[in-house]
Amino acid sequence: MMTLLFLAACFLAYANGANGNFKGVASLFGSKTTNYRTAIWWATVTTFAGSVCSIFLAGTLLKRFSGKGLVPDAIVSSPDFLLAVALGAGLTVILATVTGFPISTTHGLTGAIVGSGLVAAGTATNFSSLGTHFALPLLLSPLLAVAVGAVLYVALRWLRLKAGITKEWCLCVGQRQQAVAMPQPTSVLAMQEAVPLPEIATGEAEHCSQRYAGRVIGLEAQKIMDALHFLSAGAVGFARGLNDAPKIAALLLMVPALDMRWGIFAIAAAMAVGGLLNARKVAETMSHRITGMNHGQGFAANLATSLLVIGASRLGMPVSTTHVSVGALFGIGLTTQQANHRVVGQILLSWVLTLPCAALLAALAYLLLKSLR
Repeated sequence: MMTLLFLAACFLAYANGANGNFKGVASLFGSKTTNYRTAIWWATVTTFAGSVCSIFLAGTLLKRFSGKGLVPDAIVSSPDFLLAVALGAGLTVILATVTGFPISTTHGLTGAIVGSGLVAAGTATNFSSLGTHFALPLLLSPLLAVAVGAVLYVALRWLRLKAGITKEWCLCVGQRQQAVAMPQPTSVLAMQEAVPLPEIATGEAEHCSQRYAGRVIGLEAQKIMDALHFLSAGAVGFARGLNDAPKIAALLLMVPALDMRWGIFAIAAAMAVGGLLNARKVAETMSHRITGMNHGQGFAANLATSLLVIGASRLGMPVSTTHVSVGALFGIGLTTQQANHRVVGQILLSWVLTLPCAALLAALAYLLLKSLR
């Protein structure tokens, strides 16, 4: 059972990495600051670093997601309960990943703990603790992220304009292939031949690349922005690892032969592999479907996300990096009037369904495990 529990926790970590690792670098890819390959590797390195640092910086989250205080201690120490939680949350997150929806592993774990706990402990489940320590931060964090993302973007835009940094728009110059009819003397039919013709196009906003003109302290404004953008994306990846790794590693607290430092290292490795192998669909949703963005907007979204998630991790609040990241992007999209309300509505629906889906799967897993004993 302990081996199965370890494998199930690694499966959940893999699903978490596949669904969540790209969230920090989505603005890099969406604003065309870099390509997908560079973005996912930067996400992998920074998330892994944050996961390892959670050994020293996020002990409160490790204890909170063990289930203690939510269900009786006798249930918390049961391998059946922990295995059911890992399976319920892992299956929920991987289902969302293959359909391209960025959901919250925190939501999935919370739902799985509740579903498995209700079957195992019934009315002994502590719902007041659930509301105070889990539900409230999860509900408030995306709303706070919308506000912080919008305010940060407006403030940074004001600073840019005061500094005299303006935008440049690229002009696309190249060739297009056009079929030209070539009359044939021996046939009534005309051949079609592709002829390259010169073309100049400005395109619409989402098809053009915006760059910042001017210099700041002797350096090109665009190079400074790109460096800050990469650093802010790395900060989000670090914050995500710091916030998510201890939540998953908490499932391994009851494995007596496992040093928790090695447990968190295994979780960090599984998260990294999941992101590298299975993040593409969620990457497209986060980068291109929520809102259009340029370099400055992406930087503002990352800065808001990293500040909120790192702060929550230090306070032991189980916020969702997904909720905060999507909220910050949506807040900026509202400010620029580029937000895709239909896609955001679909994402919100997936968030609503995460809790009951994880709870149901965990409850079924617990019943199945008990019946096999």
